[in-house]
Amino acid sequence: MFWDKAAGLYDFFEDVSNGKVNRSLCQKVTEMVDPNDRVLECACGTGMISKHIGRKCKELIATDFSAGMLKQARKKCKDMPNVKIQIADIMKLEWNDNTFDKVVAGNVIHLLDNPYGALAELDRVCKAGGKIIIPTYINHENTGKPAILINLIEKFGAGFKRQFSFAAYQEFFEEAGYPDAEYSFIEGKIPCAIAVITKK
Repeated sequence: MFWDKAAGLYDFFEDVSNGKVNRSLCQKVTEMVDPNDRVLECACGTGMISKHIGRKCKELIATDFSAGMLKQARKKCKDMPNVKIQIADIMKLEWNDNTFDKVVAGNVIHLLDNPYGALAELDRVCKAGGKIIIPTYINHENTGKPAILINLIEKFGAGFKRQFSFAAYQEFFEEAGYPDAEYSFIEGKIPCAIAVITKK
């Protein structure tokens, strides 16, 4: 699996290629988390966001489908007893309906064959009034064409299913039935859009 093989070098690539954006991304997501929150993070990767959320929330369950990525995430969160790291499938989450105050899924929507199905699962496990927070790298230009660095990753086997411009990202959530989603944009080498859905 590409992500298992890439796990050891992923942080280096992220820091070198897009460190400023990633730092801002982690800060913005963490600001949305409250101290009493129970949080589920899907596609946590090497724990880039997890290590920040975990220091703020009451409980974090950080998940990914790649054992290699989770190994790195465990190292980053080893001093946080409120953080549990485990394998999970974003398409079929094991938790009951209305379980979590916040649900985070970073940089995964563009990798999925059925992103609408994943959104339905994220929505299902989130409590009413809770927030679903979905950061995703997007194209710098509004063209829908892959950014150079993203295109390079894809050639190594990352398996991107789609590329979003900021406008296309907003349209995606509107088509998924979330016209009231809120967005923030982080400018940088590989920009990031953060969609936030408040579950009704």
